[in-house]
Amino acid sequence: MQTELSKKLGVEHAIFGFTPFPAVAAAISRAGGFGVLGAVRYTAPDDLKRDLDWVQKHTDGLPYGLDVVMPAKKVEGVTEADIEAMIPESHREFVRSTLAKHNVPELPEGEASGWRITGWMEQVARSQLDVAFDYPIKLLANALGSPPADVIQRAHEHDILVAALAGSARHARKHADAGIDIVVAQGYEAGGHTGEIASMVLTPEAVEAVDPLPVLAAGGIGSGEQVAAALALGAQGVWTGSIWLTTTEAEMHSRRLTEKLLAATSSDTVRSRALTGKPARQLRTEWTDAWDDPSGPGTLPMPLQGLLVAEAVSRIQKYEVDALLGTPVGQIVGRMNSERSVRQVFDDLTRGFERAIDRINRIAGRA
Repeated sequence: MQTELSKKLGVEHAIFGFTPFPAVAAAISRAGGFGVLGAVRYTAPDDLKRDLDWVQKHTDGLPYGLDVVMPAKKVEGVTEADIEAMIPESHREFVRSTLAKHNVPELPEGEASGWRITGWMEQVARSQLDVAFDYPIKLLANALGSPPADVIQRAHEHDILVAALAGSARHARKHADAGIDIVVAQGYEAGGHTGEIASMVLTPEAVEAVDPLPVLAAGGIGSGEQVAAALALGAQGVWTGSIWLTTTEAEMHSRRLTEKLLAATSSDTVRSRALTGKPARQLRTEWTDAWDDPSGPGTLPMPLQGLLVAEAVSRIQKYEVDALLGTPVGQIVGRMNSERSVRQVFDDLTRGFERAIDRINRIAGRA
């Protein structure tokens, strides 16, 4: 599964794996893919440094990358406290009443919320980059479009390729104009923040829009046959995320959540603003239903929603409140019905890819 892009990056297979877990990122690279560590949860630079040290030690010299959540436009002089003050009391009361309805206990006294959507903030993202540029990362991906121009320039000065996620051909062209190197065309099926265009339509549109820039196909990819389809549509690789959540190396905070993922079907996800304020595909729960109910107050725009629900999400996770417990995940969750190692997932992807190529060769009369 080699392409021009995978050869340029020095990886055996054109499979890019995004994950919040260092052990998974390292295992993806060791298996012949390209592991990408998500940085959004690292609000303390020392924590990111610790985990990048670990990844560097466990990738055996193989390439890996980092994914940040950074707005293209900088907002000057705005602190987290300023933004917190913008949250209406009515929304805070809605959170309290929803948690009370499900008897969710408070966090122990003195225990801070362990889940904060603060990686989007300019100063946090830049502190992550200050750490990351001290490591031999080969790719910097941004989940909120093109990063600021000075960040792109700084990455290029370190010989780091820059990727940006796009949900439409228009977004892809904007990224190309901004000087990024790789477009990740993320279809509607994907977990997390995603647009409204399905992968089968989006991938070739993005390829045509930014040619000759390489495009990675993302969204709904969990088999080798789907990898082959993405390459047939013109992509130079695939960007995967959800399929790594149920690997044995994943450090999920909740055993019950892993069980819910393994039991879910492809129809058990919903594209909701409940988590961050932007449409993000995730497991459908009574929490997402409450926020999407027209009788409720509705969600707030990003980043207000993420700050509003941060403590609530921590409480739901800590106490494993089944009805409310969820996570970002794509529609491919319907295939994630057993726990496997990263290596086993890769073996399955490569076998499926070979089956697809053999099938096409037979149809074309080449076999």
